[in-house]
Amino acid sequence: MNKESNAYIILFSVIMVVIVGVGLAVIAQITKPNYIKNQEIEKKQNILSSVGIRVSPSEAEATYNKHITGSVVFKQDGSVVDGQDAFLVDLAKELKKPEADQFYTLFFCSKDNESFYIIPMRGKGLWDAVWGFVAVNNDGITIAGAMFDHKGETPGLGAEISKEGFQKQFLGKKIVDASGEFKGVEVAKQGKYPEGYEHSVDGISGGTITSNGVSDMIQKYLKAFQAYMKVNVSAIPAPQPEPETLDTLETTLIEADTIN
Repeated sequence: MNKESNAYIILFSVIMVVIVGVGLAVIAQITKPNYIKNQEIEKKQNILSSVGIRVSPSEAEATYNKHITGSVVFKQDGSVVDGQDAFLVDLAKELKKPEADQFYTLFFCSKDNESFYIIPMRGKGLWDAVWGFVAVNNDGITIAGAMFDHKGETPGLGAEISKEGFQKQFLGKKIVDASGEFKGVEVAKQGKYPEGYEHSVDGISGGTITSNGVSDMIQKYLKAFQAYMKVNVSAIPAPQPEPETLDTLETTLIEADTIN
């Protein structure tokens, strides 16, 4: 065959495309288990981070199993969905469903002999997806911590939602008012509410659309969480005493000797 002919060039191109395509498919299949495992580890790190537990990837699995005591899947009205693994629910896919059909998830956490609810959430920023995990105290109304991240927000502007300075504002905020009416926590323009207002945090300067997206996301998932609480207020497992360390045992023995 004439190597300078159009037929040869087309045939050669087709063969190369097939070889490269098959090669990429094989590589994707080989690396897929590691990719999925890394995603799982990162998700566990993020869940733990919402209650102030920060661990390396190598520590994530054991620490997660120690502190996360259970999970549940529920709907917008608070009704529990049986037969679903909360960890495997893909909130990005859920957002494509009608609101009434979407699944929400909740994780139960025990830390320092206290119980927490951890609420995963996902929404839309300026350029792409934003997501987070908000931890609520055992009272069901006080925020104990928050972690947010994004896929493609602008550095120095919307991307600031992933920084500690923004996230720390949520500590101690209330999701209902004194009468028990749902308020949530609004990400608001600075100065919109008086200082110390329990139901808002300051938005990102220059990142209004991202701030609004995070605010809408938080309101949506906290409202569903409150609906769950009204239907299943006693669902959270009791906190389990954390195992005694060697130092704790030594201190106990010293105190006992002192008393005797």
